Amino acid sequence: MRRTRAAGILAGVAATALLLGACDMGTDDEAPAEDTAAENGDAGDAGDEDREDADAGAVSPAGPFGPACGVVPEDGDGSFDGMAQDPVATAASNNPVLSTLVTAVGEADLVDTLNSAEDITVFAPANDAFEVIPEEDLNALLADQEALTDVLTYHVVDQRIEPSELSGGDFATLQGDSVQTAGEGEDFTVNDASVVCGNVQTANATVYIIDGVLMPQS
Repeated sequence: MRRTRAAGILAGVAATALLLGACDMGTDDEAPAEDTAAENGDAGDAGDEDREDADAGAVSPAGPFGPACGVVPEDGDGSFDGMAQDPVATAASNNPVLSTLVTAVGEADLVDTLNSAEDITVFAPANDAFEVIPEEDLNALLADQEALTDVLTYHVVDQRIEPSELSGGDFATLQGDSVQTAGEGEDFTVNDASVVCGNVQTANATVYIIDGVLMPQS
């Protein structure tokens, strides 16, 4: 009976989310052959350097990235440096961008579970992601611990995921279903949600803040 009620709540929230869904060349023609070869060699080296720079630009960023990273506090416990010192649930509780998610985690009694986990990835919906869900549906979800646990654990993967792994990724979640990721550089999606601030490190997790609430398929 509880599973049926949970599935109904999930279906309602998912439907709401679907509906509501940023030359220099040499001038001396009489230059010796050796000089010409040397110049060509230099040009080749420069070309190699340009290719290396281009390749470096294609590599996924080493630190936090995304348009919403600018709203993360610059200092204190909720900053990137501060979050890196705490386990993920504690780190999220210090970040005002994730206050609704923190409330949901508390209602599902998952704080200790997330804080004690080792090397996980959390796709963390920002506050705005919850705001598109009608208040009645959100309150119903928060009041049903089984359904809420299904939704929240669907946002957690039991490994740290590097940005470079998000291109064409398929990851099993703690809930049991998988999430699909796609993109490159600093532009990634998780299912139908976009990463708005990615590669945020906590003591035990890598966090990707997303602009949607992910809904499990079962």
